[in-house]
Amino acid sequence: MKHPDSETHQASIFLEVSRVDGADSLPLHSSITLFLLSYSECSSFHVHLVSDHPDSSQALSHSVPKSLAVSVVKREDLPTLVRACRLPAVLDAGGSFCRAGLAVVLRHIIQRTCQLEPGRTDVASLLGFKNTCLKACAEVSQWTRLCELGIPSAVEEHLRSPTEEHLQLPAAVLHLEQRLGEPVRVHNDDKIRRQKLQQQQKKNKPLKEGPSMEARSAEPQRGVELSAALAKLSVDAVTPSSTRESSDIRKVKTTELPELEHVFAEGLYFTLTDVVLLPCIHQYLCSLQQHAPRLLTSLPLLLRWYQRVQELPGVRRAAEDCGMALFSPQVKTPFYSPPEAPRGTEAEPEKPKPSQEHFIGGPRPTLTKLQENGIEAIFSPHPCPSWTLPWESLPAAVNPTEGKMSDTRALRKRQQLNNLVAMVTEQARPGHTIVDFCSGGGHVGIVMAHRLPECQVILIENKEESLLRAKERSSQLGLKNIGFIQANLDYFTGAFHIGVALHACGVATDMVLDRCVQAAAGFVISPCCYGFIQNTLKFNFPRRFADQTAVQLPPERRFIGKCCMGLVDLDRSLAAETHGYSVRVMTMEPESCSPKNNMIVGVPAANDKGVDKQL
Repeated sequence: MKHPDSETHQASIFLEVSRVDGADSLPLHSSITLFLLSYSECSSFHVHLVSDHPDSSQALSHSVPKSLAVSVVKREDLPTLVRACRLPAVLDAGGSFCRAGLAVVLRHIIQRTCQLEPGRTDVASLLGFKNTCLKACAEVSQWTRLCELGIPSAVEEHLRSPTEEHLQLPAAVLHLEQRLGEPVRVHNDDKIRRQKLQQQQKKNKPLKEGPSMEARSAEPQRGVELSAALAKLSVDAVTPSSTRESSDIRKVKTTELPELEHVFAEGLYFTLTDVVLLPCIHQYLCSLQQHAPRLLTSLPLLLRWYQRVQELPGVRRAAEDCGMALFSPQVKTPFYSPPEAPRGTEAEPEKPKPSQEHFIGGPRPTLTKLQENGIEAIFSPHPCPSWTLPWESLPAAVNPTEGKMSDTRALRKRQQLNNLVAMVTEQARPGHTIVDFCSGGGHVGIVMAHRLPECQVILIENKEESLLRAKERSSQLGLKNIGFIQANLDYFTGAFHIGVALHACGVATDMVLDRCVQAAAGFVISPCCYGFIQNTLKFNFPRRFADQTAVQLPPERRFIGKCCMGLVDLDRSLAAETHGYSVRVMTMEPESCSPKNNMIVGVPAANDKGVDKQL
């Protein structure tokens, strides 16, 4: 099968096309991607609309920037890596490196634009302070979850029933309105806050008096916040030399300075978050204006944000390019009404403070009760404790020392790899697909691809830097049976035969295990960071004691930690067994290879027959 990008020698972007009432339309994730391509004036990608209708390109021409090369591709003709992911996705020209998921794809478009045009500081600034805007995945960051998943899903659900009799504002939209009303914290904001204080004094306003409720919902405030924001956006902007503040302002304590107000979604500056939100909020406000204008009065801050975003020339141009007719919502009775806290959308949880209590006995009473009821950690004997890879004869790029680690750490890493490769080899058959989840720099995946040339190996990792290092190492080895996907675990939907994860942190182990069970695939997993296991949208856990296994701890304490690790992994293995798996929990050999030396090995009851049908 010929890859869609094999003739263009360009990286390719694949976007979903929906079919609604017999007509083609673009889901919000596709619209957002096209909007960013237009805003950044990036034409270095070939856009593929994924649809089974060849006329989709023409039908959607009003929504696709004219500067882009666009074609239609059927889902069955997608390249293997792209077919295994949720869209949007980007595939490099070589066809071996795929990026999937909205935030990952958008960040890559920005980075690619800045590589080709280093002077585009306006585009580079979209990544925010230290280039971290929407970098954390949705499972970790509630803000990324809200912008990448919550708002688009809420708007699309509303658009399916815009005339519902008892229409209410979605929790995600209310949460965004609430965030826009919170004080802004930016890097080195003291200077701007003192300028605001000086401005307030000139207007004879009391020190702590902010804008009135009516003013907050009226025309955009042309204060220091907006001035700072617009200056940041200008490519040729020169920061004016400001006069020194008067002594009385310089002496004001930071805690007594006036708070800064939101100009854009994340604070003062226009970022990728605003790019993501605009197509969503635009469609939502258009629908409310037509079907439920009364609800607009409950969103004064969101309306102000929408108006401010429109003032940016690049935004208006890109909107017209993508067929978005920006407008000014008509609110019949404008008033400021603080939005209620959205139900089911909690604020960022506070990090628990470290306990000051001395260690007394930990989980001993619980362990005793469990043992009295016949529940205790069970470890299966290692089937090949002395087996090792022939490290001395392997190419240098296979060896973990290529990762620039110390000799002692490299030795432990080789010992860990011996265990995982032995267990994978036990299950692997020619033609199997093996997925190395949370692959990092590719220590596990590269060894398996080299040792099992008749298997296809896919590395999945959310950190681009790590995955690029793995790709470089595989290129040195000339590996042809390896692919790379930069994505959150939830964006990988492909079928596979064996899932592997070495020290997937905290809940990531449970996510990998869940993904393997869904795919009816075997698994070889070495968990890590039991104490970092936290509640997510999918999983809920109690606090665990199983991280107490560090070598510097007393032997008795480490033994208790090992028992706790065993109980946690016993729970995991029992969960897999309910799905027909045969599961063993064992200790890696030698035990000194890692304080987190447990290994969970699972084989589905139907072996690999069910997966063969999927593939």
